[in-house]
Amino acid sequence: MSFNQFKTVLLLGALTGLLLLIGGWLGGRSGLTIAFVFAILMNFGSYFFSHKIVLFIYRAKPLAKEKAPKIHQIVEEIAKKAGMPKPGIYLIPSPHANAFCTGPSPKKAVVAVTEGILSLLSVEELRGVLAHEIGHAKNYDILISTIAATIASVISYVAMMARWAAIFGGMKGDDRGGHNMLELLVLAIIAPLAAMVIQLAISRSREYLADERGARLIGDGKPLANALEKLHANTSRLPLRFGSESTAHLFIVNPFKGGFASLFSTHPPHDERIKRLRAMKF
Repeated sequence: MSFNQFKTVLLLGALTGLLLLIGGWLGGRSGLTIAFVFAILMNFGSYFFSHKIVLFIYRAKPLAKEKAPKIHQIVEEIAKKAGMPKPGIYLIPSPHANAFCTGPSPKKAVVAVTEGILSLLSVEELRGVLAHEIGHAKNYDILISTIAATIASVISYVAMMARWAAIFGGMKGDDRGGHNMLELLVLAIIAPLAAMVIQLAISRSREYLADERGARLIGDGKPLANALEKLHANTSRLPLRFGSESTAHLFIVNPFKGGFASLFSTHPPHDERIKRLRAMKF
């Protein structure tokens, strides 16, 4: 198990521990169970159907083999090396340079690329990017992010109930008066923030793993490192003009200009990713 895989396990454990702590704090096991069931239904429904929604949001259309034979050849070769079926390939009509992978499993994976990335990158750089995206599918990153989102959703839902409880005078508990109210306020503010930070940290860990997997699939980290440099510069100059920031974590680089502090970023720092890729030995 690599460091980033171990880190993902620890972070998922931290999310679960935070959920159990909240359950014990509130003492509302039945309410927590109901919230958990709703979150599971919502997020696993999203897991099975969100790839179709995301492709629709970004106006992606199937990329015909006769229009991009080289892309199809690269994807087919990398998928075969990864031991999985060839993903579907979609084209996003945008000059912005980016790519993402989605789909509920490696057998039903979809890789989407923008028009901009096809014109910006060399063939070898594209190979690095496509290997990264296939690495996401091979690593079951959509499933892992769904599990993290499910737990984080429950935490946010329970925190919302705590906010209402604080507003209307507290909840039944074994504490009295102001101390119980203080606990509710802390829960309502800190718990969802902590859940979001952990969820984003999981997303960053999975990016590092996909970088590593992709580089190993093609036997070289430098093409992806070079591609990341170009993609970061392109996004700074030409951010994506449509779509939703809630889907930013899917892309190989954040497609939207501006952003948050590194703690609240969906992606690791691009210079650190590049440094790690160039340091890889094969």
